[in-house]
Amino acid sequence: MTAPWVFPHLDERQRRLVMAAEARALGHGDIRAVARAAGVREATVSRGVDELDAGAPPLGRVRRPGGGRKRAAEVDPGLRPALLALVEPDERGDPMSPLRWTTKSTRNLAEQLTRQGHRVGADTVGDLLHAEGFSLQGNSKTLEGAQSPDRDAQFRYINAQVTDSLDAGDPVVSVDTKKKELVGEYANRGRQWRPTGDPVKVDSHDFPDKELGKAVPYGIYDLAADAGWVSVGTDHDTAAFAVASLRRWWDGQGQASYPHARRLLITADAGGSNSYRTRAGKTELAAFALATVLTVTVCHFPPGTSKWNKIEHRLFSHITMNWRGRPLTSHEVIVNSIAATTTRTGLRVHAELDTGAYPAGAKVSDTQIDCLPLDRHSWHGDWNYTLRPEPPPPPPPEPARAPERTDWAHPAVTGLSTAAWDELIASLTVPHRIQRDNELFARRSGPPTRRPAGDHPPALTLAEQTLVTVLRLRFRTPQPVLAELFGVSLGSIAKADREIHPLLDQNRHTVTPATTCLATLADLTAHAQAHGIDLTPKPKPAC
Repeated sequence: MTAPWVFPHLDERQRRLVMAAEARALGHGDIRAVARAAGVREATVSRGVDELDAGAPPLGRVRRPGGGRKRAAEVDPGLRPALLALVEPDERGDPMSPLRWTTKSTRNLAEQLTRQGHRVGADTVGDLLHAEGFSLQGNSKTLEGAQSPDRDAQFRYINAQVTDSLDAGDPVVSVDTKKKELVGEYANRGRQWRPTGDPVKVDSHDFPDKELGKAVPYGIYDLAADAGWVSVGTDHDTAAFAVASLRRWWDGQGQASYPHARRLLITADAGGSNSYRTRAGKTELAAFALATVLTVTVCHFPPGTSKWNKIEHRLFSHITMNWRGRPLTSHEVIVNSIAATTTRTGLRVHAELDTGAYPAGAKVSDTQIDCLPLDRHSWHGDWNYTLRPEPPPPPPPEPARAPERTDWAHPAVTGLSTAAWDELIASLTVPHRIQRDNELFARRSGPPTRRPAGDHPPALTLAEQTLVTVLRLRFRTPQPVLAELFGVSLGSIAKADREIHPLLDQNRHTVTPATTCLATLADLTAHAQAHGIDLTPKPKPAC
C-alpha cells in the first residue's frame, strides 16, 4: 500500500477517499487490512467507502462549513468588549484602563487581556483590531487652536490679491523664517546612503556651540518664477533681519526679474518676525518701500495657519529633504546645501550668509506708527495693509522737558561752593551709573537682552537727585514738598533719596544739617528769595 507516503500531502477527506480506493482493490477484508496498514480506525475507512459510493462532488475546501476550531471571540464573548475597553478608554471604555498611559502594542494588550482571564495571543489581538477598523496610526498635526471666524474669508482675500498681482505681472513673494538650526556636529533627521557599519558620528547631546551658535534661515519664495532666496542669519530673527533679507532679494534677484514692477505683494504668517503686530516690521517695510519706489502690500495668514503659506511646502520642505541625515557642521555647509536644492519642476534656490547684527527689542512709538505712509485695507486692516513709497511726515515736536535749574544749586541751599558742587556731581557720575547697571542686572537676573529704547530723559537728572537728597538731609524737607517743587511723582523723590544717600556715604561726603527746618514749599521759597534764588516749582508733565 502506497497511501502512508501520500498522506502528508492530502487533507482529511482526500485521505479517506484514497484508503477507500485501496480497500476496493483488495476485495474481502479490505477495510480492516487498509485500516491496519494506514494506522487509522476501521470506521474512518468505512466512511471513505461510503463517500466514494455516494459519488459526492469535490468540496473545494478542507473542512465542511462550520468545521474546525471556533474563533477566540466566539468562544469568549467578553474578549471583544474587554479589548475595546483597553484601546479606547477615553471614548467607549473604562477611563481607568490599566494601559491608559502605556504603549498599546498587540503584545501588551494580549498580556493584559490574559491577566483579566481572556487567554489570547498577540496575533489574535491584531486580527480583532483589524476587524474592528483599527490600524497603526501616528500623530496628525491638524489642530490649529482657536480659529478666527474670518479664516476662510481671509484665504479667499489673499487668493484674490495674489491672482490680481500675478495677472498684472507684479511680483508676489511668500516669506517666512525656517526652523533655526544648530551649527556643529549635531544629529540631523533623516538618512542617507553610507557604507554599511559606517554612520556619520555626531555629538550625543544637542547643547549649542557658543562659537558656532545657530543659523537663522529666512526665505523669500517667488511664486511666479518658482525661485527661492534664503538669507542665513547668525544673529536674532527680528523684523529688521526679515526686511534686510527682502532687500537683499530685491537687489540681487527681484529687480532684475521685474524691471517694470511698481507693486510688491508679500504673503506672510501671523507670528515671529513677520507678525502683523510687530511695529518694527511696518517701519522697516516703509523704509524699504521708499528706497525701492515700490508700493508694498502685505497680507497675513490668520493665526495658526502658517502651514498654508506657499513657502512652507514649495521651498522649506525641499531644503529639509536635501540636507536630511547630514550634520550641519558650519554655516558654509548650510548655505551650500540650501543653494543646491532643486526639484524636478524647476525650483531654483539662491542662498547667502548674513553676518549682520540685528539686536532684539527695538522700540517704535505711537507717533512713529501714526506718521507711516500706511493704508489699511477695508477688509481686516490688521492683516492686510499697504505701504506707499513716500517719506513719512516729520513727527510733531515733543513737549520740551523743563531745563535743569542750575541756579538752585546755590551755596545757601547746598552748603557748598559752586566749584565744590560741580566736583561732587562729577565724582558721583560713574558710581551712579554702576549702581544703575547692577540694579538692572539683578532685576533681569542677567545681562540686558534688548538694546536701549532711546534717549528717553529720566524724571530727575543726577544733579537734581543729589539736590533732593541734600535738601532732605540739610533742611529735613518732606518728600511731598520736594515732589511738588521738582514737578515729579513722590516715587521719584523716594528713589532719588534711596539711591544718592549711599553714594554720598561711599564718597565720604557729609551733609551738614542747617539750623532751620524748611518743612513747607513756602519756607523753601522764602529762604531762596532771601538769597536771590528763584524757586519756581516745575510743572508736572502730563501722563
